[in-house]
Parts: sequence; structure tokens; C-alpha cells
Amino acid sequence: MDTNALMMPVELDVRVFDELDRLFGLGSVDLVVPESVVAELAKLSAGNGEESVAASVGADLAADRCREVETEATYADDALVELGARGDCEYVVTNDQPLRDRLLERGVRVIGLRGRNTLSITEP
Repeated sequence: MDTNALMMPVELDVRVFDELDRLFGLGSVDLVVPESVVAELAKLSAGNGEESVAASVGADLAADRCREVETEATYADDALVELGARGDCEYVVTNDQPLRDRLLERGVRVIGLRGRNTLSITEP
């Protein structure tokens, strides 16, 4: 799970976990979040405005629904690419286009927003 994916419920009114359940059945997947994403959410939630609220909600969702994992990378996008490239995750949930491109180039499947509030899988 990427930072912006965890912020989608507030910023884009997307029910991310309902959508993942629709795609996979949540009981059948292990949702992980790199520690660098958790740190980024904490930093963003310290600010003001809608982004801060979205980050705070995202941090709560990550804590409640995802397993935090360590990576060598300290930058969130690099951590997600690292996890995908070494095969530690089958999919990365993100709506960040440059990150999507990096992941797809490395053969990692990406789940992102399709339309207004639906998630879909993009194959490399």
C-alpha cells in the first residue's frame, strides 16, 4: 500500500479496502505497508488541512489493516519498488503515475484508480 492509496478514502472518496475485497476477498490477501510509508503518513498528518486529515486517516488504516514491513529504502516509492522487484508483494496499490511506471517496468502488477471510485489491476 502506497501513501496516496491509504489517503484515497478522504481525498477521493474511494473505499479502498472494499475495492480490494471486491478484487480479491480481503481474507485471502496479506496487506503490507513499508515503514517509510508509515513515516511519510506521520509527517503529512502533522500539517494542516485536508491533506493532513487524509494522512491521519491513512495512518490509522495502515495500523489497523496492514502489516508494517522493513525495507532498505527510506524513500516510500523506492521501498515499494524494492518490495515488488524482490517478489515480496504481488501487487502494489498506488495512484502515483511515475511510481506505477517504475513498477510496471520491473514486472510488478499495479492496482490503481479506474474511473471515479473503482480500483483495477494493471498487468506489466
